[in-house]
Amino acid sequence: MFNTLTERLSSTFKNLRGKGRLTEADIDATAREIRRALLDADVAVPAVRQFIKQVKERALGQEVSEALNPGQQVVKIVQSELEEILGGETRKINLAKNPPTVIMLVGLQGAGKTTLAGKLSQHLKQEGHAPMLIAADLQRPNAVKQLQVNGERAGVHVYAPHPGVSSEHEDPTGDPVQVATSGMEEAKKRQHDIVIIDTAGRLGVDEELMQQASDIRAATNPDEVLFVIDAMIGQDAVATAQAFNEGVGFTGVVLSKMDGDARGGAALSVKYITGKPIMFASTGESLKDFEVFHPDRMASRILDMGDVMSLIEQAERTMDKSEAERMAKKFADQEDFTLEDFLGQMQQLKQMGSMKKMLMMMPGAQDMKKQLDQFDDSQVNRIEAIIQSMTPYERNVPKSINGSRRARIAAGSGVHVSEVNTLLERFREAQKMMKKMAAGGGMPGMPGMPGGGAGGGKRNQRKGKGKGKNRKQQRFGNPARAEEEARKEKERQAKKASQDLGSAFGAGADPKNFDPSQLNLPKGFDKYLK
Repeated sequence: MFNTLTERLSSTFKNLRGKGRLTEADIDATAREIRRALLDADVAVPAVRQFIKQVKERALGQEVSEALNPGQQVVKIVQSELEEILGGETRKINLAKNPPTVIMLVGLQGAGKTTLAGKLSQHLKQEGHAPMLIAADLQRPNAVKQLQVNGERAGVHVYAPHPGVSSEHEDPTGDPVQVATSGMEEAKKRQHDIVIIDTAGRLGVDEELMQQASDIRAATNPDEVLFVIDAMIGQDAVATAQAFNEGVGFTGVVLSKMDGDARGGAALSVKYITGKPIMFASTGESLKDFEVFHPDRMASRILDMGDVMSLIEQAERTMDKSEAERMAKKFADQEDFTLEDFLGQMQQLKQMGSMKKMLMMMPGAQDMKKQLDQFDDSQVNRIEAIIQSMTPYERNVPKSINGSRRARIAAGSGVHVSEVNTLLERFREAQKMMKKMAAGGGMPGMPGMPGGGAGGGKRNQRKGKGKGKNRKQQRFGNPARAEEEARKEKERQAKKASQDLGSAFGAGADPKNFDPSQLNLPKGFDKYLK
């Protein structure tokens, strides 16, 4: 979502690298470029003014002038101010002292409230809660049915006593306030500790919408009122947020459709305009594409510093611990890494979500943007199909895959034989790398590392010995003469060693001619030398 903004800011900060001192003109130029980048990202003008003011004040102060690396200090200031404009701290749901905790969703039609209700319920269920959904949107066609489907996919109960309307030509007949209040009683009977109420929206802000939302809030007294905002509509979203905040009032914001190609203005404006924190973000169509909004991590993403913490948390939620321990033991025991293991690891990664999204969360992803844009998650499915077309024996013994087997595997997975060959070739390279790392050899090709490129590894040492021998043969003309010279050299070294041994005691070269009387020893000490 923030790709364009990230690219603009990264380009701006490159001009600061290597400067030992920043002048006021440098800071003004940097601030001007940041202002343009934010305005192009459709950030609200008041928010941009405040942001630039804070950055310039800090950049012209002592923390930059006294810094060892002023350029990096400016980047740190921008990161800090981005965190502040995005909310400062991570805001979690305030749970009620006496369950159930009531969460009410409000927003315009099409913002993604119903889908988000399913995502939020699944997220809370994974945290150990027992949520229940209430279908109080009786106005939008098939909204109740959609919520029931999402609830079934998330594995949570949906309270839907009224079917709602099935087409735009029907007039709403049910009472959403009555549905919400009766749903509260149902949640208490079923002992649900969290209730999520999905409410109706409109294509635009109107008095009827605000009144209905206000009536539901008054009847249910929710602990949290979350305003669902479409991140793709720019500054219009901020104006809508203001209207809802004044008409209904909300406690937090949820950004939907963060996976789109929007410029990100809503995310960087809504907290400054409304004063309400962003709590969650929806990043895709799947129920798993949902995350807690961390201002510090989002600021790091915008500045192309990555979000490794979110990746780690995602892995902890989805990875099979027993499988990870098994692979760690296998790695420690230096056992062969097989295609069966590779398939298992790839399936574990798929559970974390889109590979492309995960790669975009790595530091420096902007430098690989062209390659990542060309990356297709379906390639992972093709690799999985190829491996699954192999027999268990072939997966565990890849060397057994000959030409006829490759043709059969290609036909079974619906790919060309060349794709099978490429996979096996890359797997062999990965297998060699795993063996080197397990043996403590370090990463292959790394100069100065054990087992690595220049100056490392037994292979390089053997090559050095061979080259030394060849140099001797070249020097003495033929192998026989080289061997003779080597023998004489050994004799000379042995003779020198014996001389050094004797001379260490001051006795000369030949031990047989050793005369203790020649030594200046104390009286009576010569008996110890016999």
